[in-house]
Formats: sequence, structure tokens, C-alpha cells
Amino acid sequence: MTHAKSKTLYDQDFYQWIEQTISDLKLGNLQALDRENLIEEIEALGKREKREIESRLTTLFEHALKRKYVPLEECYRGWEVTIRRTQKEILKILRDSPSLKNHLQNIFLNCYQEALENMQFEYDASFPSQYPFPMEFEKLLTDSLAQNN
Repeated sequence: MTHAKSKTLYDQDFYQWIEQTISDLKLGNLQALDRENLIEEIEALGKREKREIESRLTTLFEHALKRKYVPLEECYRGWEVTIRRTQKEILKILRDSPSLKNHLQNIFLNCYQEALENMQFEYDASFPSQYPFPMEFEKLLTDSLAQNN
């Protein structure tokens, strides 16, 4: 008769595992830590932060492309609101995790390319293949990107 691997607290009740891990860390009870799962969760947090900024940057580019190159005036205001909200959200992420600015610099052209492909699929408009927005992140995240050509 084979025995099923006994489930750890991590497998049984994730939230309780978090509470126990916090308690053990606060008490300095490092021997009791489930280090393997703790490392896995911390790594996953970093990956989620990167994915979050990539997703928001792609959304920013999609709406800026629509606003600048799709002639649907009745949609402009909604696109502009999304642009401003997304800029602010990216700035909040960078405020909390300034080192993600390096990641942003590495991925922004890929995010633009993804946004461009999405918009070319969605709209029959003439979008630029060359990146048309500010290269300086401060301007990209604070300037109005809604001006038409």
C-alpha cells in the first residue's frame, strides 16, 4: 500500500500558510519557515510585477494609438481617460518598485509592437510601424499622448 505524500499547510490552506510564515518571520523563527514555498512565492511576486507593468504599458500604447490614428471622435474621451489612468498606474508601480524602470526600458518596444499588432487586427487604420511616442519615460508617462498628427 502506497502512502500519498502528506500535504503541507501550504497545500492545505494557502492563506493560513501566509499568516504562519509572517508570524515565523516576525518572531525570527527561521527554522520553522517553509523556505522552498516561500522562495517560490517571492519569485512569483517579482514575475507578477513585471507582467503587470508590461500589460499596463501595452494598454497605454493601444489606447494612444487608437486616439492618435483611429478617426472615431465619439471614442476619443474614453481613450484619453484610459491613457491618463494607465499612465498614473504605471507611475504608481514605478514609485513602489523603482528598479522596474530598468525592466520598462528593456520591454517598451516589445510592448509597442504587441499593441501595434493588436490595433492593426482590431482597426482598419494606418498605424506607424516606427515607435511614434516620447522615448523619455517621464514624458511618456506624463504628457498627453492624444494629439493627432
